Amino acid sequence: MTAPIDIAIIGSGINALTAGAMLAKSGKKVALFEREAVAGGCMRSETLAEGVTYDPLATTFVLWVTGAAHGALADDLARHGVEFCATDTPTGVLLPDGRALTYTTDRAANVAAFDAVEAGDGAQLARDLDNFGADAELLFGLMGGDPWSKSTTKLLAKETWKRKPRGLATTMGGALQSMRGWLETSFENDLTRALWAPWCLHAGLGPEAAFSGQMGQVIGFALEAASAPIVKGGAANMVRALSAIITENGGEIHTSSEVAEITIINGVAKGLKLSNGKEIAAGEVLASVTPNQLYETLAPTPAKQEDLRKYRYGKGNFQLHYHLDGPVNWKTAGLDAVQLLHITPGLDGVSKAGNEAERGFLPDVPTICVGQPSAADPSRAPEGQSVLWLQMPEAPRHVKGDARGTLDIPEDGQWTEALREAYADRVEAILADHIDGFADQILTRRAISPADLQGYNMNLVGGDPYGGACTIEQFFLWRPFADTVRHATGIKNLYHIGASTHPGPGLSGGSGYLTAKELGA
Repeated sequence: MTAPIDIAIIGSGINALTAGAMLAKSGKKVALFEREAVAGGCMRSETLAEGVTYDPLATTFVLWVTGAAHGALADDLARHGVEFCATDTPTGVLLPDGRALTYTTDRAANVAAFDAVEAGDGAQLARDLDNFGADAELLFGLMGGDPWSKSTTKLLAKETWKRKPRGLATTMGGALQSMRGWLETSFENDLTRALWAPWCLHAGLGPEAAFSGQMGQVIGFALEAASAPIVKGGAANMVRALSAIITENGGEIHTSSEVAEITIINGVAKGLKLSNGKEIAAGEVLASVTPNQLYETLAPTPAKQEDLRKYRYGKGNFQLHYHLDGPVNWKTAGLDAVQLLHITPGLDGVSKAGNEAERGFLPDVPTICVGQPSAADPSRAPEGQSVLWLQMPEAPRHVKGDARGTLDIPEDGQWTEALREAYADRVEAILADHIDGFADQILTRRAISPADLQGYNMNLVGGDPYGGACTIEQFFLWRPFADTVRHATGIKNLYHIGASTHPGPGLSGGSGYLTAKELGA
C-alpha cells in the first residue's frame, strides 16, 4: 500500500475537480483517480478537423459562473488561462413555420420583444422574473446550499419570520409548479410559451413535471444575468486549469486508473484498490459516481439495495456536431448570435417528444437545441468556417420503436451505428429546412448516441446526462435517496458527490464545493 494521502477522489468530472482544487489549495494532500485516458468527465474537447475544436458533451457554463465554486476558484482559473465567452443573446426559439423569438441579457429588450409578439406577455415576463428575484435568496440558498446545514436552518428561520409559516408554505408550494402550469397561466402566445418550454429538458424534466416551471424561471434568471458562457478554446481548457490548480498545490491526477473497490475496515473507508491491484491508503474518500456504481460495486452495501431498486435514470441524450464551410445562413433573420437556439413546434411539441422518448420511442419531431459556439468563440474554427453543437434531450436509453414508423429498430433495442446515423438524418432534415444551403456546407458530421455517451463516461447510464431522473422524489432533500444527509454514505470517511447527489447535475461543481467546504477547504 502506498503512503497515505489525505483525500482520494474517484472520478475527474466537474465536481471531483472542484473538490480536488479546493482541498488541495487548503493544504490537503489530494489524489484523483480516473478510469478514462483523459480527465474531465463530461468536460472534454476534440477535433472535427484540423483547427476545428468542439465539445462532444457538455459545453455551457452558466451554472458555473453564477455558482459558489466559481467564486472560490475564479482567480486561479483566470491565472491558468480560462476565459469565458458569450454573446448577449443566450437563447431563442424557432418554430416550424419560421417564426422566432430571442432572449437577451437586457430585461427591457426582452419585455419589449415579448410584448411585440403578444401585448401583455412582456409585462407578465417582467412580473414573473421580479417575483422570482424576490424569492431568489431563498430558492438559490435551498438549491445550491447544503439542505441539512446550520446556514440552511438559519435561512429557513429568517424566511419563516419574514413570510410567516403560511407564506413560506405558499412560496414552497408555488415552486412545485410545472412548466406547462407556468406558461399557460403567464403567457398568451404560443411563441412566447415556446421560448421557455424546452428549458425544462435541460434540468432533466418534462413540461408536466413538478418543479419544471420553477427551473424554467431559474434558468431565465441565470441567462439574463450571465448569458450562456462557453470556455474559449473548448471545455478541455477548464479541465486543464482545474487540474493545474490541483497539481501546483501538491495534488495528483491519475488517468487510466480504474478503481475496483473502496477499502472499508470496520465500517470506515481507508482508501482504494485499483483494478491493477495497487492499493491506495487515504484518510477520506470522495466518490463521483452513480449510486449503483458506489453501493453495488465499489462499496457493496446490502442496506442500500432497496433504494437502488427504486432509483431511476432519466431519458438519454443524443448529440450531433457539424463543421461547416461558411457561416450559418438562417432563413429567419436575427439568429446568428443566439448561443442556444431551440427548434421545436412549441410547448405541446416538447411534451409530445418527451413522452415518446419516455416510452422508449424515437421522437417523431425531436426538440433540437442548436448551440452556435463560433458565435461567441471564433477560435473554434478557421476564419470563414463554423461549428454547430446540437443536443436532443429526448432520446430513449432502450429503443422500443420509432414514433414516425420509418426507422428500422434492432430487435434487442440497442443503439447501433446504423440507427444512430438514421436518426441523425431526421434531425438534419429539420435543420436543413431552416438554413439556406445547409447540405452543401457540411464538411464533417459527428453523431453521438445515448450508448456512445455512456461509452464516453460510465456515469451517463444509458446516455442519461443527469445522474438519474431529476423528478421531485429523488431530488433536493431526497437525492439520491430519501435518507440522504449531506453527502454522507453511512460509511465513515466516505462521501458521495457528482450529478447523482445534491444539488444535482450541470456544470456548477456544486456537490464538490459543498463537500470540500465540509472537509475544511
